[in-house]
Amino acid sequence: MIEFGLYLSILLLNTQATVAFVPPSTTRSVGKSWNVDTSRHDHQIGASFYRKSRVCRFAAADDDEYDEDDDDVGFDDSGPLANGIDSVAWLPSVDGAKGDNMPIDSAKEGSEILPLFPLGGFVYTPNTEHVLNIFEPRYRQMYTDILMNGSKRFCVVTSHPTEKGSFAKTGVLFELEDLKEVSEQTQDQIKYICNHKVTGRVAINKILNPEAWETRDTYLKAEGTILDDSGKNDEPKDEPQADSVYGAVVAAASTKEENALRIIFKKLVDLQHELEEDVRFTKTATITLAVKDGPDEDGLWQTIRLWQNFIEQRLMSRQNELQQEFQEKLKEFLKKEKGLKEGELPSAVGFGDLTPELQQELQELQKRMAIELRPLVLESSLTMQKIIEAEDHTARCKLLKYFMQSETTRLATKKSLMGLFSSESDLLSTVDEGIPADEIISQTDDGDQSKSSSFYDEPDAFQ
Repeated sequence: MIEFGLYLSILLLNTQATVAFVPPSTTRSVGKSWNVDTSRHDHQIGASFYRKSRVCRFAAADDDEYDEDDDDVGFDDSGPLANGIDSVAWLPSVDGAKGDNMPIDSAKEGSEILPLFPLGGFVYTPNTEHVLNIFEPRYRQMYTDILMNGSKRFCVVTSHPTEKGSFAKTGVLFELEDLKEVSEQTQDQIKYICNHKVTGRVAINKILNPEAWETRDTYLKAEGTILDDSGKNDEPKDEPQADSVYGAVVAAASTKEENALRIIFKKLVDLQHELEEDVRFTKTATITLAVKDGPDEDGLWQTIRLWQNFIEQRLMSRQNELQQEFQEKLKEFLKKEKGLKEGELPSAVGFGDLTPELQQELQELQKRMAIELRPLVLESSLTMQKIIEAEDHTARCKLLKYFMQSETTRLATKKSLMGLFSSESDLLSTVDEGIPADEIISQTDDGDQSKSSSFYDEPDAFQ
């Protein structure tokens, strides 16, 4: 079942609403979205974006058409994602791997043994809260175990976009805050509804029981080092001493990167408003931008999550643009062919109930969406994963500044193109005004000339 308007809901789980965004200037829905049941035709777009994917250059991710057969897909040769998917550190695949049959009861000094819960392509960030519905037997057992041993925590990790059984080397630590048994209410389809808070990151050393990936008789376990980002274990900060030169240097470097982040963010927001971007930050966000180290509301993790929201909202906006024309045709079909009125339109339409023309158009739309939106989905995943695995606060500031600079560069290029086309149009108008009417050659006098119309009449060509 594909729901128009929510194609990518699986990738946008737990998106938190924020007042730091300006809503799209124009709504591209027809007032009602429909589900089209295409289960017999396997057109499930949301689950296919991560397969056979590469990353286009971020500065042009919105504009360049993705081609799986094109070996010349561009990358930012000097940026943190210059190697595309391989820019992120990945663990060896557990697909087909075997463990060493040693008891899983001890870890190296400084490490811990943690349950490992792969959760697809979405990247979770510290100091956020999430709800999970648990139904698989192995994860039911995992929750029973963490409740029995009192740890109440496990590692969530992002899956590799193309390699089966491979996960990112850096995950996040989920701490269980509340659990509800809902077996009776759901006829045992769901066992638990669980609330969690992400309190830190985990540097994973190795997966201890890789064979469990195939057998599925239990959950994966990993040896990893916990990097706490909750602030609860931080020692009180003393006043700087005369000999704390290193601390002073680190603090100065952090302040420099924080200020640089504020500057580039303001440039970005100014450009967004000047160009009236459909998805843009509010002007107020430039004043309240959180850049400090730590878990508080003025901490950088808040801005990192805000940036992730921005990427997701831009993805949804582009998705709505792509599906709008088909929505209108589907609405017309339901009214004309089915004799339905506005208030009678159904919430779901079977694929087989559509005309052959609409069926073909839907299939083509889904293919186009998969091609055009894939770079944006990968951008979101790899950008956030790169930030998650950054060594420290200063490194995270630098990465976020880079991604904001890339978006600023894209908008600056767009602005230049708009100015160029506008200037050319003004120039043509001025030339026409200076020529006597009887000397102006009509473009309709020659059939060949009428076919070669100028591309200046396509103002949305660079949108």
